[in-house]
Amino acid sequence: TLGYVLSPDGRQVLLVHRNARPGDQHLGKYNGLGGKIEADEDVLAGMRREISEEAGIACEAMSLRGTISWPGFGKHGEDWLGFIFVVTRFRGTPLDCNPEGTLEWVALDRLDALPMWEGDREFLPL
Repeated sequence: TLGYVLSPDGRQVLLVHRNARPGDQHLGKYNGLGGKIEADEDVLAGMRREISEEAGIACEAMSLRGTISWPGFGKHGEDWLGFIFVVTRFRGTPLDCNPEGTLEWVALDRLDALPMWEGDREFLPL
């Protein structure tokens, strides 16, 4: 799952700046929040859990915006299928950081200036 949490006014998105783990393949990049679905979860439950774990907030309204295929993206070359969500309403105050890095509110019109995966630049505007 990959979730983009929008600010209440819809002008910013909460991203993680992956700056906490030196061996991280995403080191230095900005990304949405999310992770792997557990065996007993559906996609929605997995997205809610990941947002709660990574940002300390509860999703109140979110919508599936698409799926994406990442061939060979896993640590051992596994193919991943991602479910991409936009969270438009949440409860709580986001954490300042998590084990992956610093959480930052970023203006939507600033996204193209951030270090991120090239593929993200393609699908984020969608």
